[in-house]
Amino acid sequence: MQESLLKTIKTLPDSAGIYMYFDNAKLLYVGKAKNLKKRVRSYFTFTPKLAPNPKNSQRIKILLEQTTNIKFTQTKSELDALILENSLIKQLKPKYNILLRDDKTYPYLYIDYNEEFPQVLLSRRIINNSKIKYYGPFAKGANELLKAIYLLFQIRQKKSCKSRCLFYDLKKCLAPCEFDVKDEYNKQLEQVIKAILKPSILLTALNEKMSFYAENEEYEQAASIRDIIKGINNITLDIQTDLAKDIDFDLFAYANNENFCSYVRFIIKGGKLISVINKKIATKYFNANEFLTQLIMLTYKDSIDINEIIIQDDIDNIEILKEYLSNKAKKSVNIHSVKIGQKKKLLDLAIKNAQFNLKENKNEEILLKIQNLFNLSSLCAKIEAFDNSHFQADSCIGAMISYDAMSEEFQKELYRTYNLNANNDYEQMKEVLSRRILSFDKINAPDLWLIDGGKALLDLANSLLEENGLNIEVIAIAKEKINHLAHRAKGNAKDKLYYKDKEYILKANDEILLFFQKLRDEAHRFAISTHKKQRTKKAMQSSKLEQLNISSASINKLLRYFGTYEAIYKASYDEIKKVSNKSVADKIFNLTNVKS
Repeated sequence: MQESLLKTIKTLPDSAGIYMYFDNAKLLYVGKAKNLKKRVRSYFTFTPKLAPNPKNSQRIKILLEQTTNIKFTQTKSELDALILENSLIKQLKPKYNILLRDDKTYPYLYIDYNEEFPQVLLSRRIINNSKIKYYGPFAKGANELLKAIYLLFQIRQKKSCKSRCLFYDLKKCLAPCEFDVKDEYNKQLEQVIKAILKPSILLTALNEKMSFYAENEEYEQAASIRDIIKGINNITLDIQTDLAKDIDFDLFAYANNENFCSYVRFIIKGGKLISVINKKIATKYFNANEFLTQLIMLTYKDSIDINEIIIQDDIDNIEILKEYLSNKAKKSVNIHSVKIGQKKKLLDLAIKNAQFNLKENKNEEILLKIQNLFNLSSLCAKIEAFDNSHFQADSCIGAMISYDAMSEEFQKELYRTYNLNANNDYEQMKEVLSRRILSFDKINAPDLWLIDGGKALLDLANSLLEENGLNIEVIAIAKEKINHLAHRAKGNAKDKLYYKDKEYILKANDEILLFFQKLRDEAHRFAISTHKKQRTKKAMQSSKLEQLNISSASINKLLRYFGTYEAIYKASYDEIKKVSNKSVADKIFNLTNVKS
């Protein structure tokens, strides 16, 4: 083994690239280097024999002890290496890399000054255009703030207008499409920008409107404004900053302990703190340099609209990150830390917020117990659960749900369903998991898969992951069987858990078992509800043909050939006639107006 490693190290080139440490086929770590030979050699000593360098951190020492082989890929530049490293970390989930996720995209409010009379609109993506001004992103309350703006200010509400409309009559628009109101419109827009920078100034007017509607017993309108007020209160930040006007920058701070890292992003626009985003991740092997590098690349993966980023610590990759972001923004972007002044006070405040966010929630205790029970290498906070549903091999559906234990939320925007071709549980699960693996470049891989099934499906999932060099823990949960039939109990269920080669039988009220049952049951609910919708849709489509007095045998024959009802309706007269007969083709022709 040492001879193999030494041989690889000796062949490393003096060029930029990425290096990967493996434990046999299992990827442990991905790193980037300006000089592959120098970087990798720095991890080892070579006399009297090959061994980990004693100057390494404890994390690197543990990593190298498990490493059996090293692979590398050369790149044209260190910047290319940084981009490739980031991509591989997201897709392959190496065990010893810090794993950040981009599951949620926060919305911005923006004003497009390319238009004569700009609107305020909402977007989750930034376009590099000097005449488009963005505010945000907002972790909460962006929709409510937008509603308040259109409720209280007389700015253009439709995307295109040729004459005054109802909004003018309701005094919600100045009707610039018809009247010469340029100066007044610009004054309104200035007030809108002040409201975006300080949403609390809207609360007095909103409370007055809510009271007016309530007094006039227009309770639905009053309730609507109450919800807007609640949303704005969520983004109103009672933090005093004494910064110069028109300064825009982002600020990142973090705090970590043995099992978790919490980070905070402050967004400053016009010298005012307008939004705070905070998140907590499970990570056992924290490294500030890797963490801040990945966090910045993740935050600005699509585009960047600011010139300055303040970070808690100086890091090794600052210059290459500046190059990366400056290329993306097509302007100079400065990344630096601060030691004195008002920005340092703001940074200290962000650090306090990050430290506060490290406080444990209920799920963290369970995650630690799960880690200890199964001897997992790390906490599994992001979990995906899978289930299949079918009725006599009809409308086979695979379902995946996503759960974030840090936020204690089911992430329904990440739920997915799969129309399946296989007709047995094993092949169906194989199809679902294979398709999920192919989508890791679009939706990041989780920490853990929960499979609804027994040992056979557990082994299937592990083999698929191993074939693709992926590091995801897998646990299977099998329903209690009564008289050889699966029994899904509403309570006191004696389900079994499987991990690797071991079976776990926990008490029915054990919180670990109840935790996994909750996830399994949500996957089952999602699979069943989706399957019912599919069957209802197919039944409605089938009834159209049955109403034409087409036999079920002919319908099934057409379905076997064309695959779907939509394909049948789109098929030509001659195709339908060839598969079935002239009588059936005539009936479908009359239904769909398909011409021969």
